[in-house]
Amino acid sequence: MNRADALAFLREKVKNQNLFKHSLAVEAVMRRLARNFKEDEEKWALAGLLHDIDYEETKDNPEVHSLRGAAMLIEKELEPEIIDAVKAHNEIHGIPRKTKIAQALYCTDPLTGLIVAATLVLPDKKIANLSVDNILNRFKENSFAKGANRKVISACQELNLNLEKFAEIGLEAMQSINKEIGL
Repeated sequence: MNRADALAFLREKVKNQNLFKHSLAVEAVMRRLARNFKEDEEKWALAGLLHDIDYEETKDNPEVHSLRGAAMLIEKELEPEIIDAVKAHNEIHGIPRKTKIAQALYCTDPLTGLIVAATLVLPDKKIANLSVDNILNRFKENSFAKGANRKVISACQELNLNLEKFAEIGLEAMQSINKEIGL
C-alpha cells in the first residue's frame, strides 16, 4: 500500500479531525525515526499513519483496539511487520514489541500527544515556538496531559534513545508538518 492509498483508507475510517491529525503526526515522527535508524521510511510511516485505523470503532472497547486495526491491515495485505507493530502499540494486550518498528510506534504514539498539549498551552499555540526543554519540563508535570503516558514515552530507551533526543526527533518531525496538523 502506498501513502495515497493509506490516506484514502484513513479518511474512509477516521472522521474525527483531531484523530486524523494525530495519525499524521505519528506518521511524521515514525518517518523521522526510520531515517535516524536507517530503516525503511515508507514502512515506518505507514505504521504510524495507520496505527489507529480502528480507533473510532473501538474507542469504547479498548480491549479490541489495535486487534481490529491489525485485522483491517491484514485484509489490505500490509507487511506483517507493520501489522505486528500496530497490534503491539496498545499496551492492554501485553504483546511483546520484538521489532524496532514496534518499539518505535509504541513510544511515539503518546509522545505526539504530549507535544500537541505542550504546544496548545503556548501563548501563540505555534509548534514552531515549542522547544525540547519545554517538552521535557511538561513531561515532568504528571498532571499535565495525563493521557500522554510517561512510562510508555520513556520506552524510547528500548531504541537506545534518551528522552531528550526522542523529544527532539519528535518535535522536528511535527514542526515539519505544522500546517497539516494545524499547529
